[in-house]
Amino acid sequence: MISVLVAGVGVLGTIFGAALTATITARAQGHQQLMLERQQVRQESVHRDDKARELRVEHLRWRRERRQAAYLDLLQALSAADHLNQQYFHELRDSAEPVAVAEGRLAEIRQHFKTAEQVGHRVLLEGPDQVADAAEKLLEQLRSLIREVRTFAEAYIANSGDLESCRTTVEEGGRQYLAEHRQFLRIARTALDQIIDTN
Repeated sequence: MISVLVAGVGVLGTIFGAALTATITARAQGHQQLMLERQQVRQESVHRDDKARELRVEHLRWRRERRQAAYLDLLQALSAADHLNQQYFHELRDSAEPVAVAEGRLAEIRQHFKTAEQVGHRVLLEGPDQVADAAEKLLEQLRSLIREVRTFAEAYIANSGDLESCRTTVEEGGRQYLAEHRQFLRIARTALDQIIDTN
């Protein structure tokens, strides 16, 4: 009877040991599976973050190229209007006798300026704010210079005593325009060179 009891306890011990081993093994496998799933989730998260970072970098590159194109287009449009305006002023200033105000020339200058204003809207849209502000100042300075050349042309045809004062005003306006132009270039270059954190 004792041998049967010992044998029964031995069998129960073996069964209990096997059950305990199976439980520990199942828990270890469950824990290992959970760790693998977490690692996979982390890898997928890192992959998503890398992909999002790549998309941000690509977007910033695209944005910079658009800004640069808008800035260049504005400078070219302003240059065309300014060139015609200067040319007209120099012809008036260097002419030996008064000539009628060339309304056609003034209309052409205004049309080129309107084109520059339209391109300026792209610069305002593309930004950043400091470039947009500099562009507005540059456009306003050229607008003022165009008005001053027209005033000079009208004073010239009227043979006004104010002619010398008008000429000085145009020349000073031209210097201010060049200063605003340099300022715009400085600010635009700084904006294009900025490195934006993509994290």
